[in-house]
Amino acid sequence: MKYRKLGRTGLHISALGLGAMQFGWTTDEAMTFTILDAFVEAGGTFIDTADIYSNWVEGNPGGVSEEMIGRWMRERGNRQDVIIATKGRGRMWEGPNGEGLSRAHLIRAVENSLRRLQTDYIDLYQTHWYDAATPIAETLATLTDLVQVGKIRYIGCSNLPAWRLMQALWASDRLHLARYDSLQVHYNLAHRAEFETELREVCAEYGVGVVPYSPLAGGFLTGKYRRDASLPESVRVRSVQRRYFNERGWRILDALDSVAQDCGAPHSQIALAWLLSRPTVTSPIIGANTPLQLASSLGVLDIVLDETHLARLEEASAII
Repeated sequence: MKYRKLGRTGLHISALGLGAMQFGWTTDEAMTFTILDAFVEAGGTFIDTADIYSNWVEGNPGGVSEEMIGRWMRERGNRQDVIIATKGRGRMWEGPNGEGLSRAHLIRAVENSLRRLQTDYIDLYQTHWYDAATPIAETLATLTDLVQVGKIRYIGCSNLPAWRLMQALWASDRLHLARYDSLQVHYNLAHRAEFETELREVCAEYGVGVVPYSPLAGGFLTGKYRRDASLPESVRVRSVQRRYFNERGWRILDALDSVAQDCGAPHSQIALAWLLSRPTVTSPIIGANTPLQLASSLGVLDIVLDETHLARLEEASAII
C-alpha cells in the first residue's frame, strides 16, 4: 500500500479508501468483516462510511454500516490502526431537526455515530451535502467545538459546488474556525466536469485533499458495458445508460481498451490509475462486495501510466 497526505494536513491515509455504503445493504456482516480484514492486511487504513447508510433499504434505519464497522473494530482491537471517516447531514430521526447541518442536528448526529462506531473519536467527519437553511458559520462553529473536545480530529465536506466551498473556507479564515481539509466529490474518467471546471483550482490553491467517489462510474469503466451488448433491467443499469451511453463514453472505453491491453491490466485498474495520477487527488473511494473485487482494485498500486497512456485517456475523455 502507498500513503498520501490529506491535503494540507499532516494526516496520512492509504492511497485507496474503502467505501462502506454496501455494508448491511448488498454485503452481510460476515462478508463485511472478511473484506475489512483483507483491506487492512493489504495495508489499507482509510475507511469511509456515513450515518445514513443504508436507510434507503426497506427495514434499514440507517447507521447499519457504522455499526458493522464498530463491531469489527471492537472484535479486532484495531481502532488505532485505521482512519475512520463518516458523514452527517441526512435525515436520521423524525422531527424538524432530524436532518441538516444545524448545531442541534450535528451534535446529536456525531454522538450517535460515535456510539455506533464504538469509539470516542472520528478521524474525519464530513458534511454529506450542503444545507441551505443553516448558516455556514453555525455549521463550522459546531464542528470546531467538536474538534476542540476531541470527538472529531479533522473535518471535510462532500458534494459542494465551488462557490459554497469558497464560502466555507472564507468563513473559517475570517472567524478563526476549523476548516474543511477534504472534499469528497463525484469524479472519474467519464465524469470530469463537475470537479475540473472550478473545484479543482480551489482545492489546489487552498490545499484541500480530494477524495473521489464513484471512481469507476457505476461499473461503466470496468469495460463490462458495450455498444451492442444486451443488458439486464435494473435501476443501476438504467442510470449508467443515461449518463455514459453516448459517443464520448464509447471513446473513453476504446481508449481504456487500448491502454489496458498495453499494460496487461484490467480496465478498472487503468481508470483508477488515471485518478491517482491527478495532482489534487488523495484517495479514491473504492467499493467491494467480495475480497476478489477488492484485490482487483488494489492491483492498481502496481501500475504507473506513462505520458502516452495518460494523453490517450485525456484526449478521449476531454470535457466537451
